[in-house]
Amino acid sequence: MYRYIVKRLLLAIPTLVGAAVLVFVLMRLVPGDVCVIRLGSGGAVSQSAVDLCRQNLGLNDPWIVQLLTFLTDYATFNFGTSMWSGNPVAREIAVRLPVSLEIAIMATVIAIAIAIPLGTISALKENTWLDHFVRVVAITGIATPSFWLGIMSLVLVLDITYLATGKAWMPPIDYVPIWQDPIRNLSIVLLPAITVGYRYSAVTMRLTRSAMLEVLREDYIRTARAKGLVEKLIINRHALKNALLPVVTLIGIEFAFLIGGLVVTEQVFNLNGIGRLFVQAVQNHDNVLTQALVMLVVTIFVITNLVVDLLYAWLDPRIRFS
Repeated sequence: MYRYIVKRLLLAIPTLVGAAVLVFVLMRLVPGDVCVIRLGSGGAVSQSAVDLCRQNLGLNDPWIVQLLTFLTDYATFNFGTSMWSGNPVAREIAVRLPVSLEIAIMATVIAIAIAIPLGTISALKENTWLDHFVRVVAITGIATPSFWLGIMSLVLVLDITYLATGKAWMPPIDYVPIWQDPIRNLSIVLLPAITVGYRYSAVTMRLTRSAMLEVLREDYIRTARAKGLVEKLIINRHALKNALLPVVTLIGIEFAFLIGGLVVTEQVFNLNGIGRLFVQAVQNHDNVLTQALVMLVVTIFVITNLVVDLLYAWLDPRIRFS
């Protein structure tokens, strides 16, 4: 098992380096001069000012020098300074990351709590009214746009609070960590987490049902039943663990995507998360911040895939023995 973990950790290093090189090259291939865009602001800008800007940013150095500097800085956790705000990139990300991370974790927990039990029940009760009901719930979640679902959930909460108290409730704007004020924190992140988690669970629910149906038709399940094993033991120990392999993959991918992919949800609920920061960095042509955000998402994807690989080894012992 330890050898398996070490191998997966060593594989993550070239993945991160390759992603960093790709991000660096793509950012340099973007048309336009970032210094002209930064200094112009719709008016004329002198060439001397542009040259000074390029010198300060190190853009006059050869590409190989810039690449080595870029890799060295990221290896030492030096993410540079935002070209637009002038603040350290690490500080910009540290302010926004807790919001997105908390919503992603809560949405994942909600999705797992809904999807795996309902998906399993749907497979066990195939073609019954319960199966049809679960499938309708899942298809509705997949087909519903996230921005519309977010707006409707806000409207519903406002109407309920107005009818109950005579005063419409609005979620707070400023983010407060959960360890400082749990109630205020949940009032900010719970509604977007439920909105995202429902749509997240819909996809996972469908995959859980399909995987369970496939596993339940395997020969070893029929053999276990022929031996007289308790049905609950067959489902939990033999069927569900094997059916969870593709489900765990989907959960990991969706979780990593939520860190930087909550742009619409953050806009609807007025949250200052990583997705919103991503949009602002691109709009402001802040290459340094954009590179750091891309590498943050890549790193989260790599870590998530590593965790998924370890869960594979736990769910299926054949993986670690091979």
